[in-house]
Amino acid sequence: MATLFEAQAPHPLADRLRPRRLDAVVGQDHLVAADGPIGRMLATGHLSSMILWGPPGTGKTTIARLLAEQTDLHFDSLSAVFSGVADLRRVFEAARKRRGAGQGTLLFIDEIHRFNRAQQDGFLPYVEDGTVILVGATTENPSFELNPPLLSRCRVLVLNRLDDRALATLLERAEAALKRPLPLDDDARAALRAMADGDGRYLLNMVEALSDLPDAPRLGPEALARTIQQRMPVYDKSRESHYNLISALHKSMRGSDPDAALYWFARMIVGGEDPRYIARRLVRFAVEDVGLAAPDALPQAVAAWEAYERLGSPEGELALVQCVVFLATAPKSNALYRAQGAAMAAARETGSLMPPKHILNAPTRLMKDLGYGDAYQYDHDSPDAFSGQDYFPEEMARRRLYRPSDRGFERRIAERLRQWEDLRSQRRREKAAEEASEPERPKNRL
Repeated sequence: MATLFEAQAPHPLADRLRPRRLDAVVGQDHLVAADGPIGRMLATGHLSSMILWGPPGTGKTTIARLLAEQTDLHFDSLSAVFSGVADLRRVFEAARKRRGAGQGTLLFIDEIHRFNRAQQDGFLPYVEDGTVILVGATTENPSFELNPPLLSRCRVLVLNRLDDRALATLLERAEAALKRPLPLDDDARAALRAMADGDGRYLLNMVEALSDLPDAPRLGPEALARTIQQRMPVYDKSRESHYNLISALHKSMRGSDPDAALYWFARMIVGGEDPRYIARRLVRFAVEDVGLAAPDALPQAVAAWEAYERLGSPEGELALVQCVVFLATAPKSNALYRAQGAAMAAARETGSLMPPKHILNAPTRLMKDLGYGDAYQYDHDSPDAFSGQDYFPEEMARRRLYRPSDRGFERRIAERLRQWEDLRSQRRREKAAEEASEPERPKNRL
């Protein structure tokens, strides 16, 4: 409870406008509405432990506070950034005493992913026996950052970044609280919402920074940008956004959408991603998703990487842009990727089978006597430079591992393979007819 002096102290606009009811929380109707998971919990009176996962400024702390108020639970709050084992012990002990007196505790842990695994395990008995209702808040993917035992005892609820309509509602509330409209034209108001990038707290902080401006002149987007520092997009190269955006880039190129691919490429560059990481992934894409459908894809990707290394940023980024567009518009085939998987599976399955003796070299007399190199046919001496011999182990049936697509250059490869398969069948028939007409030869012996 705030003291008299604390209540009279100045508070940020974002804190003054914190909703007092769950139905006043903007942008999260899928959770707090009557038919949402939180709404249903409140209707039944059974509140379970939960993890609130969402971007900054989307209402995680507010929802936790309102849940405690609407269920008559004592609200206790810790930040994983500033708390340790001693703080947790103190909270759990107080919750145990409070429970003995007939009152439950809602424990809110901000940035819960910052606790290590041992600290997270410490929650388990208190969550399991109901000593505390745990509400954890995180901006990171819980499946990567939280222990499975803790996750199994909590419901993960995903908060959305605030859309333009939700931000417009917050802006209207802020102007009502300030009792004056901001001196912005319509385009500048739209630009202000865009600068917030889905973060309600950031929007309200910008509104507060603009609240001292005179009523005239009204600012346009350019004047607004000069007044407020442009916000960098939320992007952490070591966290989930890094993997989400490279996945979006990869799948946009795979889907042959150069425009979407360019957008996600730009998002990563603007967010501060190392262009070398993107270049490395472009090389991988060239062999995984284009392959021999466009054999020049790999040289293009390697050349783009080398061009970037020679030019540096920002000039070298244009070479990566060229590569992104080339790969997105190239014919696609994952035949090489599938062939690699099939070959690896066959190799693990068949163990240590020897190559057939006719393709083994015989540098010694012993090896010749054992049949090494016996009956090997030099393909260039055969018609069509193709002998049709079997190169798989003798104990292994022939398998088809590489199946080219009918797209791009692989269509021509498929035609060659069909021709060679026809020749191979013809050579087998010729060999069988020849062996049938000849007397049986004695086998090589030591």
